[in-house]
Amino acid sequence: MAETIPEVIEAPAPADYFEVMTRAVFQAGVSWKQIAQQWEAYRDAFACFDPARVAKYDDLDRVRVLEAPGILRSRRKVDATIANAAALVKTKHEFGSVDRYLESFDSYAALAKDVKKRFAFMGEMNVWYWLFRTGHSVPRFESWVQTIPGDHPRMREMVERARAQGRSKERP
Repeated sequence: MAETIPEVIEAPAPADYFEVMTRAVFQAGVSWKQIAQQWEAYRDAFACFDPARVAKYDDLDRVRVLEAPGILRSRRKVDATIANAAALVKTKHEFGSVDRYLESFDSYAALAKDVKKRFAFMGEMNVWYWLFRTGHSVPRFESWVQTIPGDHPRMREMVERARAQGRSKERP
C-alpha cells in the first residue's frame, strides 16, 4: 500500500503545487490506489501539470482529457482542475509566487478559508492535504482530523511516513 501514499515535496515548484492539488481533487471520494495506478495518465492529460498550459485548455481539451484512458470520467473534476490551473497562474501573478501567497496569512484558518474560495473542489480535507504535501505548516493531524467526518487511513499513513522521514510541518 505504501506505493499509493504520496511523499511530501520539499521546495515545490508551480507544477508541484498544481499536481498535488489535482491529485487532491481526483482522490476525493475515490480509492487512493485507483488514482495512484493511473497517475501517469493524469500527468499526460494535464501537460505534466504545467499550470500555464492547462489554464488555456478549451472545450476540445476538456473532451480529450475526459476520453483519455485511465482518467476518471468526471467532468466536474476535470473542470475544477482547469479552473485551478488558471487560479494558480493568477495567484502567482498577484503574489509573485505560490509560496508568498501561502505565507501571507496569519493563521491556518484564514489560509484555508481563502484557498476554499480561490480554488475549485478544495474542501477542508483537500486544503490540509495540499498544504501538508507541499511542505507547509498545518494543524496537527490528530486534532485536525477530528473535525472531518469519517476515517482516513491513507491520510494517517501519509502523515506517519512524513513524520518518520522528518518532513512533517504540523503545528500543535
